[in-house]
Amino acid sequence: MTDSVARDTADTSGGAVALATAAISISRATKVFRVAKGAEVRALDDIDLTVAPGEFVSLIGPSGCGKSTLLRLIADLDEASSGEVLVFGKTARQARIDQEYGIAFQSAGLLPWRTVQANIELPLELHGVGRADRTARAEELIELVGLTDFRSRYPDQLSGGMQQRVAIARSLAERPKLLLMDEPFGALDEMTRERMQQELVRICSETGAAVVFVTHSIPEAVFLSDRVVVMSPRPGRIVGIVDVNLGPGTERSEILRENPAFFAGVTAVREALHGKPGAPLGADPR
Repeated sequence: MTDSVARDTADTSGGAVALATAAISISRATKVFRVAKGAEVRALDDIDLTVAPGEFVSLIGPSGCGKSTLLRLIADLDEASSGEVLVFGKTARQARIDQEYGIAFQSAGLLPWRTVQANIELPLELHGVGRADRTARAEELIELVGLTDFRSRYPDQLSGGMQQRVAIARSLAERPKLLLMDEPFGALDEMTRERMQQELVRICSETGAAVVFVTHSIPEAVFLSDRVVVMSPRPGRIVGIVDVNLGPGTERSEILRENPAFFAGVTAVREALHGKPGAPLGADPR
């Protein structure tokens, strides 16, 4: 979560250099779905967004506003109807082929017949990494997510929070510089969710990965993010971008939730969602 790099990419005079160094650069992206009888649904309209390397950006908005659709465009799970989506200066498709990013969804999606370690090793196995290297990388990640004593357990022997830790570890297996996360904590109880938020902050700090994180929770977005991108009801547009300014040296720990700067961030995002005067509206200046 590096502010200095984010500010560097904010300089639009850098042109191609700024685009090449951005983790994500989206320009005028639109997504139209064709439904029954030739009708069309415009899910996203004219999206411009840049995410810097190491930056944590959350997408928030009402249900159906296109948050997950936007994430799918970045992940090359769907294709924009028009506009451009670049990941580290590459097309989304090439970035997928090059394994530039990891993905975690609301459902952990673990294979029930594989242990914690075997689930984490799966992407490495699929890409032909040798057994010794797979084992070594899985051991690193098991320690990173705090599951050393559970490496030989199966998914049905783990809590929901533990399963999500395994899913996050698996998404990091190939050392991606970008994580795409679609409500990964949405199904967890509030206490587990807050613990997982702190775990994610720690993991991102240690790996240096950029993150695009979809959520419906304003406090979650503010707690985790450098910036919160606010989207409108369908067709999804960016109507506000809130910089989360917590003050120099402020740690994203449990005590942050009682910090006035945290409450100010929550208020700013809520006002942007409701389009109130004073909310930071407009397209991403980057």
